[in-house]
Amino acid sequence: MKAWGDNVTIDPGQPDPASISNQPELPRPQPATGNVFVGPNGIRAGWRLLIFLAIFIGLLSSAGFVVSRIPAVRAFQQAQPKVALTPAGQISSEGLAVLVLLISAFIMCKIEKRSFGDYGLPPREAFGNRFWQGVPLGLAMLSLLMALIALFHGFSLGGFAITGTEAIKYGLLYGIGFILVGIFEELSFRGYMQSTLASGIGFWPAAIVLSIVFGAIHLQNSGEAIYGAVMAGGFGLVAAFSLLRTGNLWFAIGMHASWDWGETYLYSVPDSGLIAQGHLLNSSFHGPTWLTGGTVGPEGSAFVFLVLLIWAAAIHFLFPAKPLRS
Repeated sequence: MKAWGDNVTIDPGQPDPASISNQPELPRPQPATGNVFVGPNGIRAGWRLLIFLAIFIGLLSSAGFVVSRIPAVRAFQQAQPKVALTPAGQISSEGLAVLVLLISAFIMCKIEKRSFGDYGLPPREAFGNRFWQGVPLGLAMLSLLMALIALFHGFSLGGFAITGTEAIKYGLLYGIGFILVGIFEELSFRGYMQSTLASGIGFWPAAIVLSIVFGAIHLQNSGEAIYGAVMAGGFGLVAAFSLLRTGNLWFAIGMHASWDWGETYLYSVPDSGLIAQGHLLNSSFHGPTWLTGGTVGPEGSAFVFLVLLIWAAAIHFLFPAKPLRS
């Protein structure tokens, strides 16, 4: 058609050039570029892990430096035996480590805008049903291991080393101490680090890597050996499996605490190469190292791998995998 007053011909099937010039220009697609620090979900997993470790190590070193300068604390630390556990030494050292770990995780919560529940430790479920379900299973698996060793004449209970109120006191104190151990080791390895590393490489690759590190760290314990360290790594995989099936760490914390408490106090055998002061029984090992674990304790026994398999099977049947929603 003809526009009035000019000779411009406008095709009704085409947009008006004037209207096109007045429209905002759409952003052009940008080529995807890699960024070693930031990914689609924010700071990449590896850097978040390094930030967490830097915060934790820095705070723990600072706290250790400060408290060691207190004369009473320094005298207490010097009085602790180097190759044996004591309730006071364990509660003080593990308590400080747990406090620093919680502060470090809290800082990461603020940085990442996440919660403790995202790291597998929902506060509302603290010491709830999952924890108390884990306690008897950990103790049952340890009892199975001790029974297998005894069946082959490698373990004897012996008589009571302590009785009465003293036995109750040490039992409760070691219970507190090993709950702190369970919280520290599970929140660090199967909590924050598992959650963060899994976001980068997947759940099971992260669990395998962290279990290897977890086992290797146990070699620092006095009297520990490679077999005990491998068992610790195997337990790391079982604990990760329980996290996958139960949805949080409280079940694993209960298992971890009761296993260590049973070794150290109830059955009174070496735990990662360490003997506890104030243990309940005068137990003894007798037989080859492959059977008893020797100075490492039952964690170094060849039967421990069978027990770990049974342990994983028990978790599988107690907490069946939820079917995927279609």
